[in-house]
Amino acid sequence: MPHLVILYTPNIDARTDVGALCRSLADTMLEVRDEAGAQVFPTGGTRVLAYPAAHYAVADGKGDYGFMYLNVRMAAGRSDAVKKSAGDRLLEVVKQHFAPIFAQEKIGITLQIDESPGQVYDGKHSMLHPLFNK
Repeated sequence: MPHLVILYTPNIDARTDVGALCRSLADTMLEVRDEAGAQVFPTGGTRVLAYPAAHYAVADGKGDYGFMYLNVRMAAGRSDAVKKSAGDRLLEVVKQHFAPIFAQEKIGITLQIDESPGQVYDGKHSMLHPLFNK
């Protein structure tokens, strides 16, 4: 963890490079630091995944509206200031990415951050963490 999952209307694919947005978001997550300057999101656990919706309805249906929902899921234990900073930085990346098309296209963006305190089960098996925990 953390995982950033993106759901979006598939009409966005013709308007922008969603893969490039994923890379920019992952890079930004890796740059986030806490109050002591420590990396907030472990490199080996950072994932950004994007899925176009097979079916969707946006607003009144009278336009070719686009929508993107970004959900960051992270483990508990980070300060409110760190969570806000991470959210602000990630939203800014999305806004900058879409800036060239916001003037011509009607696209809604929502970014939410969820913590996972008190998880019932959190199983992991990864060969990625050891690559970056040296």
